[in-house]
Amino acid sequence: MHTLAQLRAGELSGITRLDLSCGLTEFPPEIFNLADTLEVLNLSGNALSSLPDDLHRLTRMRVLFCSDNQFTELPECIGQCAALTMIGFRANRIVNVPGAALPPLLRWLILTDNCIETLPSELGERPLLQKFMLSGNRLQTLPPSLSNCHRLELLRIAANQFTELPQWLLTLPSLTWLAYAGNPLETEADAAALEATPLIDWSALRLEERLGEGASGVISRAIWQRADHSSQAVAVKIYKGEMTSDGSPLHEMNACITAGLHPNLIRVEGRISGHPDGQQGLVMQLIDPSYRNLAALPSLASCSRDVYTEDCRFTTDVALRIARGIASAAEHLHQQGITHGDLYGHNIMLNDQGDCLLGDFGGASFHATEDTLETRALQRIEVRAFGILLEELLVRIDSGLSDELRGGLEGLVQRCCQPDVLARPGFNEVVAVLQKL
Repeated sequence: MHTLAQLRAGELSGITRLDLSCGLTEFPPEIFNLADTLEVLNLSGNALSSLPDDLHRLTRMRVLFCSDNQFTELPECIGQCAALTMIGFRANRIVNVPGAALPPLLRWLILTDNCIETLPSELGERPLLQKFMLSGNRLQTLPPSLSNCHRLELLRIAANQFTELPQWLLTLPSLTWLAYAGNPLETEADAAALEATPLIDWSALRLEERLGEGASGVISRAIWQRADHSSQAVAVKIYKGEMTSDGSPLHEMNACITAGLHPNLIRVEGRISGHPDGQQGLVMQLIDPSYRNLAALPSLASCSRDVYTEDCRFTTDVALRIARGIASAAEHLHQQGITHGDLYGHNIMLNDQGDCLLGDFGGASFHATEDTLETRALQRIEVRAFGILLEELLVRIDSGLSDELRGGLEGLVQRCCQPDVLARPGFNEVVAVLQKL
């Protein structure tokens, strides 16, 4: 994190990224001295409510973060920034989003956790739009013009006021990761599954080291002292209360429980009761330390694509084992009326043999289990996510791949990713094809 003193002293000349979080109430004009090089401007965590009208003087700025401030309107001056592709205004007080505030090269827009009721029709005139995060607002509809955004891949509209999904949304050719939990339209979680989940008293858990922290909660290793006096090493996830980019953490918890048992899903042992602060949590299977993440989160540059290490390579057998495991897990989820919503390499853990687990249900949503056109479309949107994952695995196979097998896998990728949503195969067919290959 940089300081205002450094900026005013001219010590930051030539930098490409500026991070300032120091209680700012006004935009420091000294930032313009960095215009020749500045590409990423992060002013999150301040008390700003406006930006200067001549912000476009930052001619090289590609990324602007102003989350956790006090904006009530997305500033129109942003729309004049010719090079700007990514905008983040999470957790402000935004009510109004003017069409003029949308820059022409807009690719990634984050407006999570605001007070937005309507969106401008000009969104449909931003053909490069690829990621759009709107969870935690007051939206009841999306502008129909958004149907023109044929590159839109990730859409988060969880925790709003939608009573139905627009039909055009389910036909978008590139839509891949959709989260809509916590809206009136959503099918309820299986109450019987929630009630049948064992309750584990907080006093029976002894927390050890922290294993990780994400947007929805903190995961720790723990020892669970059972009623029969036996003990078991487990993972404990304590959920946060704040809205995440995917939606409500408690919806994630319900999805984890409803998902049930599958060899490629992380097993839920029970729900926590009696937490001293009243927090919600789950006790889950402790993943063996030989498991690692398949990929890293998308970067600012890759936008909607995971980042793999340069030395990430697989044999054909390992790649097929991963693909079959994840396809089987997704088929199981769809049978339970759940779309994962975030089927990505960075949410998959695996070992050297290709044994894998699909985790992170933050983007999960419930849908009807009946075979309707809407259910079929929702499921086949997720099939596109699997097609992208399969392609990422395919290009990283370094041995044992025959021309015939390559052709079969490439053909499956094409079918999963074709623009006609309902023409894609369901996961039952994907699983069958992978078993035959």
